[in-house]
Amino acid sequence: MCELHPVCCLSRVADLEGSSRLLDGIWKRSILLLIFLFSDVSGSFVGINIGTDISNLPSASNIVSILEAHKIKHVRLFDADHEILAALANTRIEVMVGVPNDQLLRVGESQSAAADWINRNVAAYLPATNITYIAVGNEVLTTIPNAALVLVPAMQFLQSALLAANLNFQVKVSSPQSMDMIPRSFPPSTATFNSTWSSIMYHFLQFLKNTGSSFMLNAQPYYGYTKGNGIFPLEFALFRSLNPDNQIVDPNTLSLYSNMFDAMVDAAYFSIQALNFSGIPIIVTASGWPSNGGDNEPFANVDNALAYNTNLVRHILNNSGTPSQPKNPVNVYIHELFNEDLLPGPLSEKNWGLFFPNRTVLYALDFVDVADSGAALSGMTGIFCVANSSADPTDVKRGLDWVCGPGGANCSAIQSGKPCYEDGNIVAVASYAYNDYYHRTQASGGTCNFDHTATITTNDPSHGSCIFAGSLGLNSSSSRSTGFGPVSPINGITKNQLLPSLHIIIVILLSLFYF
Repeated sequence: MCELHPVCCLSRVADLEGSSRLLDGIWKRSILLLIFLFSDVSGSFVGINIGTDISNLPSASNIVSILEAHKIKHVRLFDADHEILAALANTRIEVMVGVPNDQLLRVGESQSAAADWINRNVAAYLPATNITYIAVGNEVLTTIPNAALVLVPAMQFLQSALLAANLNFQVKVSSPQSMDMIPRSFPPSTATFNSTWSSIMYHFLQFLKNTGSSFMLNAQPYYGYTKGNGIFPLEFALFRSLNPDNQIVDPNTLSLYSNMFDAMVDAAYFSIQALNFSGIPIIVTASGWPSNGGDNEPFANVDNALAYNTNLVRHILNNSGTPSQPKNPVNVYIHELFNEDLLPGPLSEKNWGLFFPNRTVLYALDFVDVADSGAALSGMTGIFCVANSSADPTDVKRGLDWVCGPGGANCSAIQSGKPCYEDGNIVAVASYAYNDYYHRTQASGGTCNFDHTATITTNDPSHGSCIFAGSLGLNSSSSRSTGFGPVSPINGITKNQLLPSLHIIIVILLSLFYF
């Protein structure tokens, strides 16, 4: 009949083209929906921040190589670096992109500018690059308060642009807040947000509630401790065991707090509740410890940085939640991947990274899925405490005598005739003993100092059959996995968990076709 009715033919062709476009759109939305459904089924995670204020920034491909080598599955960018976003394509790494503070005003005053930002920095990279969150600004209310009035409008404009692009299920919008927003964070049960921002915070929380987004919190116990005037012990900040006589308790809830991190997160939960909101999860978008500082920053050192980050990883992967929210595990992004030498401020501000810009590791975070046989989480692979070759030999000998005596190190391998014994080489012999002590005691407060005769290194001093604690050679036959997140079948999904998810996916896909 179409041969006799050209108008009918054109109509049929238009119908077919429209159906094709409809199916194409449905499948694109389906792919994004599949990514979204699988993106948050593996329990709590530890991700990492990637700052780029570095004089010799590694290439985007090298950055991704580091992430993949360490099995890092979640990253936060402070902007939307196009080279890094492109390099992250097809890696399955979940990405949080950021609207920098200096772009906030433009996005918050113009819906078209917000739509353009989404098109250029998010839509252009999905679904190959797995973008799941947009962090709008960073600590806006406490660092650039003059931009406070555009924060929530900026979030709303970006959300509208995501909705128009059918990306609102895949990508969520929030904004990281500083602990400075909570003037009195302890006891957590009485914490409230700064009343100056009550109206803005109410609308901010309403937005999070309406869109199913999380409250982003930058929780830094380093600052909590160094600015706390000695109120809390260092052990509390570093997740170390407290003296039974010095336990820290919220007097109103009688909740026992074993670490400052949990207290900070709970302070945010209670502050949210004080504005009559509940059910809003918290993501910690920055937490870490500097590995170096100036003369007036004695607590910024490798020992404390290693202890904090190792214990933080262990704590998060236990899925234990906080005292006030024990059933709500917290996800966290460690701050940060690289030392950022171009940042302004004190020396400590430039030294939060796990790596130098030349990709040399400062210290390693080594852990396994804590659900697997309760394996120990050493966090010390690739880290060695060795005697300083420039130290006075008399001082080194004194340190060696102490560590093999009262220090309790295992010094059997440095006895005459044993594999680590070197006649006349006090530095080599002391290095083995120092390192053994450090690996045994670091988690409970042991340091690599020995009256300034020792130093931390990532160069493995093992040789021949003399294997130092922390050597990769020592662990080469181990089946333990390393990385920044739990390792389990199908990216953390068990077979029993997978089947119900597939049923949900099938139902949703069918609904997309028929409704």
